[in-house]
Amino acid sequence: MVRHLEATIETFPIAGTFTISRGSKTEAEVVTCTIRENGVSGRGECVPYKRYGETMDGVMTDIRSVADAIRDGLTREELQTRMKPGAARNAVDCALWDLEAKRSGRRVAGVIGATSQKPLVTAFTLSLGEPAAMADEARKNAQRPLLKIKLGTDDDESRLRAVRAAAPDARIIVDANEGWTEGNLAHHMAIAAETNVSLIEQPLPAGKDAALAGIHRLVSVCADESVHATKDLASLRDRYDAVNIKLDKTGGLTEALAMKAEAQRLGFMVMIGCMVGSSLAMAPAVLLAQDADYADLDGPLLLARDRPDGLYYEGSLVHPPMPSLWG
Repeated sequence: MVRHLEATIETFPIAGTFTISRGSKTEAEVVTCTIRENGVSGRGECVPYKRYGETMDGVMTDIRSVADAIRDGLTREELQTRMKPGAARNAVDCALWDLEAKRSGRRVAGVIGATSQKPLVTAFTLSLGEPAAMADEARKNAQRPLLKIKLGTDDDESRLRAVRAAAPDARIIVDANEGWTEGNLAHHMAIAAETNVSLIEQPLPAGKDAALAGIHRLVSVCADESVHATKDLASLRDRYDAVNIKLDKTGGLTEALAMKAEAQRLGFMVMIGCMVGSSLAMAPAVLLAQDADYADLDGPLLLARDRPDGLYYEGSLVHPPMPSLWG
């Protein structure tokens, strides 16, 4: 067995501009890992995230650092200790899953027990903007059953009220991206409860979220930046009701499966989330999300162009991947 690993940078234009409390972007830069063995190829995609100290060059270097070990037969289990959690390991891990599936003829869904695959309702994300602009976007997407709105300002009340008025029937997830403070937390949570928000994601900065343990949470709160891997879960039970599991944080599907099982055992609700990437990045997450409480896998819906053989979206329903894409 001789395997060959390649890593490449690809760019996908975003339809418009994607804005959160930390900034805006007009394109999604991803790293694609391809592992070839005897004419068969497996692929994985990751999105390096500056918030976690990742860069495109750094992730490329990390992936290429295991090329010799992959050539000599490094397994997914060995990969977990060979590479640290994060985007680089995610790309390699998912490429190995895909390669195993294509070599064996057995779909990843069957291996992980996701045998009753079904289309999932995914959240659709509205970028942070002025209240009127966010209301316009909400009105255009009011037929979608689940909206996720990016907040994280001192005046999120006007934005939330504007979106709710424009989409009165949609379930809403609020994602503050660490943008609230202890000073405005209670106020914003009260407004979220009044406007019938279903979930608040990462209101306070990671490492500075102890205040969540000392208040009555009027709306369930989900950890994102505060949780990366299975080892983080136990310490968050007093301040969060849900956790957002992203493959780019866990370092791949292998760790994400373990993390989801432990989160469910501890009583957390589970969201399976994503960075802004192509269908290749979403594909393993769609399988992981089959029994999750929330799926936030709209990355390709935010792009102006996706990969060939991309995921099929039917409104807000995302269908499981075809073998030609992944798994």
